[in-house]
Amino acid sequence: MPIYITQGRYTRDAIKGMLIKPEDRAEAVSRLLAKVGGRLVGYYVTFGEFDFLLIAEAPDNTQMAAALLAAGAGAGVTDLKTTVAMTSIEAKGAFAAASDLAPGFKSAGGV
Repeated sequence: MPIYITQGRYTRDAIKGMLIKPEDRAEAVSRLLAKVGGRLVGYYVTFGEFDFLLIAEAPDNTQMAAALLAAGAGAGVTDLKTTVAMTSIEAKGAFAAASDLAPGFKSAGGV
């Protein structure tokens, strides 16, 4: 299954609510991903530009997008940024495929 890395921020209202009633958001995220056939690999609260980072597996981009859209619609998170990740084995395959393609590709400007 594809691997996705998502970073995001909690809204001010979400932070206020979690101060009143602290909760483990990994449980809710795990349940959401399971509904689209995915799995939560890791969930971390982070310092800096983003408040959290999660690593997940999902069957495909459509299912991951559905989970992200559902989370965003809840108004507790914002500024979601997701990156698709490849294993080193997958990357090796991509480099091998690119080596076959590169000689026949003409760059912009004829370079």
